[in-house]
Amino acid sequence: MSAPVDALIDDLVGAWGCWAPTLSPDGRRVAYVSDRRGTPELWVGSVDGSGRDVVLSVSDDPVLAVRWSPDGEWLACSVATGGGVRSEVWVLRPHGSDRRRLAGSPEHAALGSWARRGHRVVVTVRHDEAKTNRSLLFDPATGSGEEIVAGDLVEVLDLSADERFALVRDGTRGAHVCQLLDRRSATVHEVLPHPGTGSTERGLLRPPPTGESATLIAYVVTDAGQARPALVAVPVGSDGGRAQAGAVAHRHDAELELVDGDDEGTTMLLAWNVEGRTELELLDTATSRRRGFDDLPGSVVTGMAMARDGDRAVLAIEDPSSPSRLWELDLDRGRWRPLSPTGPGRHRCVVPTLERFESHDGLVITGWLYRPPGATSGPAVVSVHGGPEGQERPVFNPQHQVLVAAGVVVFAPNIRGSSGFGRAFVHADDRFGRLDAIADVACCASWLVARGLADPDRIAVSGRSYGGYVTLMALMLYPELFTAGVDICGMSDLTTFFRDTEPWIAAAAVTKYGHPQRDAMLLANLSPLRHVERIQAPLLVVHGELDTNVPVTEARQVFEALAELHSDVEYLELAGEGHEYRRVSSRRLLLQTMTRFLTRTLVAHRTPHAATEPAVEA
Repeated sequence: MSAPVDALIDDLVGAWGCWAPTLSPDGRRVAYVSDRRGTPELWVGSVDGSGRDVVLSVSDDPVLAVRWSPDGEWLACSVATGGGVRSEVWVLRPHGSDRRRLAGSPEHAALGSWARRGHRVVVTVRHDEAKTNRSLLFDPATGSGEEIVAGDLVEVLDLSADERFALVRDGTRGAHVCQLLDRRSATVHEVLPHPGTGSTERGLLRPPPTGESATLIAYVVTDAGQARPALVAVPVGSDGGRAQAGAVAHRHDAELELVDGDDEGTTMLLAWNVEGRTELELLDTATSRRRGFDDLPGSVVTGMAMARDGDRAVLAIEDPSSPSRLWELDLDRGRWRPLSPTGPGRHRCVVPTLERFESHDGLVITGWLYRPPGATSGPAVVSVHGGPEGQERPVFNPQHQVLVAAGVVVFAPNIRGSSGFGRAFVHADDRFGRLDAIADVACCASWLVARGLADPDRIAVSGRSYGGYVTLMALMLYPELFTAGVDICGMSDLTTFFRDTEPWIAAAAVTKYGHPQRDAMLLANLSPLRHVERIQAPLLVVHGELDTNVPVTEARQVFEALAELHSDVEYLELAGEGHEYRRVSSRRLLLQTMTRFLTRTLVAHRTPHAATEPAVEA
């Protein structure tokens, strides 16, 4: 590995970001998460730039998210317990005092929304022995909780201002039901009645537009009954009964991803996912008219918070050259202003291009191509995202950029099963569709060769989480296509994954992978560990020591099996890390190890006809 590449690794992993913004009720202060000191922490600053941003101590664990109470008195934070997938919920005053843990440890506690009266916060606690969720309203001052609802995988999306109604989601991945709970009468009404199941990610309860007879409107972001996720409005009467649901904001070319609204329910800010890039619109709920915003200062919005009076919003935005930064958007004038105090600088990075081609069965696959300047028919990597419902997007990705600097073409596809391309596409890999998704990866390698972008004897496949699993499957099923592989926190055996992962993760995953009992034969056939002798290419296996989403045993067992076969296999276990690698030191070690491995197996590897190709500096 060359000195410039090593220096680039230090530069990129040290580039800190700011994300997960939340505004004080008056819109003058912002709380957010930032890793500027090496690990994600809670920060508070002013929107107008007066005064310095300060870090508030929550716990020794990484902070995941923060929400400001509507009365301005409290901040509620989610932290990763021990750095793993389980989380705790803490509260503290905006100046850092009265800190206390509300829920979590050993249970998993998920932070929900604040009741809009401002003095209680929703927390959903997972009880493993009962295999059920309980959503509670916690008083941060006393630590006492009042149960709202309980169920297998239940979660409260929002509460009405008077706390009478709760908008509730339940069900497995891609098969959610959405219900309205009338807490006064203890009755439940289907918001999206059967067969209205789908992916329901967000929901808001707001007052109806002036002149409507409804008590409130349930706004739900869902693909139930829709080709793509859209904003569906459901009027609710005084008796809790609902009227017919109707889509108030939908697009044939985009998925609705984020939504936030003012307290009066008059305007909503919508973030649309258009083939990976973000487009913003402001919705007038009375007229359903939408107004777009130009000059987005980046390519992808990862989080946003709208002021309670609706005059401004703070958004976290990133692109391939810059990690996430905070920006203020004046919603009336459409003007942008950076908020990150010193702000991470822009980096010398390759801007990817969006490519598309037909897969083995004619399905159109897209992906982002990162190409070293002037590179032709050299080493390449097909890099697969996690999920499967994740999506490759043009964001700040040090891994892609470092590999490009080392002379490697990176193609990061959205194979079937990815989100961002509609309901049919995201479910195209469910259960018996898994092999078609793996075949998409093989087609990516063939496409790179056909385009003259890759040497057919120097193509690797890599991925993290589900992408790590896909890496193992691709090496097993298509040994003639791939020269090497990098499996980062991937599943090696779907049966042991279901047995050892967190109970709620297993329960929610059956719609994607199959049931561990009813589909036992399917899961066995789709487990690369059962056919490990077919993996002939050199393999790097990476995993976090504390990972309980995809347990670290998934990595250890495939490494040990390949070592017994005397295969070319390397293993890196990141101490103190869970499923996400949040420490700068861990990310640096991963990039250094991965780059050296691929330099050895791809860049330094030469085929008989390689002498006619331009040299690539390692």
